[in-house]
Amino acid sequence: MSEDAPTPTRIAVIYYSATGTVNRRAQAVAEGAEKAGAEVRLRAVAELFPEMVISQNQHWGTHRSETQDEPEAELDDLAWADGFAFGTPTRFGNVAAQLKLFIDQAGELWERGDLVNKVGTAFTASQTAHGGQESTILALNNTLYHWGAIVLPLGYTVSEVYNGGGNPYGASFVTEGGIHGGPDEHALTVARAQGERLTRVAGVIAQARNQGLLEARAGVISDPLGATAAG
Repeated sequence: MSEDAPTPTRIAVIYYSATGTVNRRAQAVAEGAEKAGAEVRLRAVAELFPEMVISQNQHWGTHRSETQDEPEAELDDLAWADGFAFGTPTRFGNVAAQLKLFIDQAGELWERGDLVNKVGTAFTASQTAHGGQESTILALNNTLYHWGAIVLPLGYTVSEVYNGGGNPYGASFVTEGGIHGGPDEHALTVARAQGERLTRVAGVIAQARNQGLLEARAGVISDPLGATAAG
């Protein structure tokens, strides 16, 4: 890369997938980001369940064996990225524990202000049409608010949203009661569009941040009572 070439936008796609549905959505998000010119890290978070339990479920065990050699998400991926896309299946209308544990470990990055003004988006999948897709994404976004990140919804930005679940919160997919046929092409198109949108917006924000046009990442106040008294 020449000195005059622009620095690629850095996108981390971090997800948890038990049977492969969210994995395929994550790949599509990464493809969209790469199409928009991003440098992408596609990473699954660590599994929490014992291998014996996983092996007793055909689809879970198969997916585990197919992906066990892929790189695992690390907190450095968040520090590195200009924007991140989080993917999770719904768990009773909430974020899967595996992804939540990873996010919960980002306290040191939060304290340093390393996640301020980075752009975050989310995508999900459920077994039924009313299985908690929106509430799962909203629950995940709560963390982004605390980080000071910029929450980026999918919106109705591409016509395929209507045919791929109709969810403006983020790309979603219904597996029809647990059928593991994988996302159809409409759903994958929506996920790619979300990756492209994340890259474009995160690139603009990163440039503004690097030019000092946004507040500096000065870190979180460690003594709010002292700060209040001083003021």
